[in-house]
Amino acid sequence: MQQEKDNAQFIRRWFEEVWNRGRMEAIEEMCLPNAIGHGQAQHKVDVGLKEFKQFARSLRSAFPDIRVTIHETLAEGDKVIARWTAVMVHSGVFLGIAPTGRRVEVTGMSLQRIANGKIAEGWDNWDQLGLLVQIGGVPAAEFVSVKNTAKAS
Repeated sequence: MQQEKDNAQFIRRWFEEVWNRGRMEAIEEMCLPNAIGHGQAQHKVDVGLKEFKQFARSLRSAFPDIRVTIHETLAEGDKVIARWTAVMVHSGVFLGIAPTGRRVEVTGMSLQRIANGKIAEGWDNWDQLGLLVQIGGVPAAEFVSVKNTAKAS
């Protein structure tokens, strides 16, 4: 029980150090050297620490004020799930898209496996399409028709 609580606190610290503070050195400090990531950038492409650091630098370069808020964590055994929201302003080139100055908000969930007090493996599922729509990289899709349900008084 205590180990699960410690793991959940560790993941909260990971998001604070890497994303909110931009401490790229925390990646190597908090991950095993052979850590593997799934879903951070392209789907079906697994990344090691080198590729993850490139991804993190690229994202923080385009959105230097990124602020991730952890809404909740669930821990079981050696795994921790975090549900989060990132708020940021598009102030640098991202995937070839010039800075728009737009404030964006994306949500996601991350699952990490902890071994020997460090991240050994991570799976991320986050709203990449929503991010691209918000910065004008792709047009918004309308999957459902939204009706105005407010009644006139």
